[in-house]
Amino acid sequence: MTRKLKILISDDSKLLRKKLRAELEQLDCEVIEAENGKEAVLRDLQDKPDAVILDIVMPEVGGIEALQVIKEVNPDIPVIMLSSAGTPQKLMETLELGAMDFIQKPYTSAQIKRAVESIRKKVQKNE
Repeated sequence: MTRKLKILISDDSKLLRKKLRAELEQLDCEVIEAENGKEAVLRDLQDKPDAVILDIVMPEVGGIEALQVIKEVNPDIPVIMLSSAGTPQKLMETLELGAMDFIQKPYTSAQIKRAVESIRKKVQKNE
């Protein structure tokens, strides 16, 4: 049996975090939450998740800045960007900074399932 993935989700929408948590838990993931990029960076350092799902537009520290810091500390961690602010420039910027994927909101359950499968493959390869 594969171990549970520990996934950090960071979004300023409590409703989105709740919905995403439920979906990830159904996919056998342990979920940690952060409500902004600053908290995401702290939780990443403290809780050592297997992967991070980041919103781009958040108060205090945005997702792009959080992505940069998280990737500096842990270059191999899979990071999925999840945002409604999905301009081609933002998409390219996040991928250049090391994001594994970019999912446009509103997302589908199938997109989250595919993302978790990709994360699981990458984590198993890195272990």
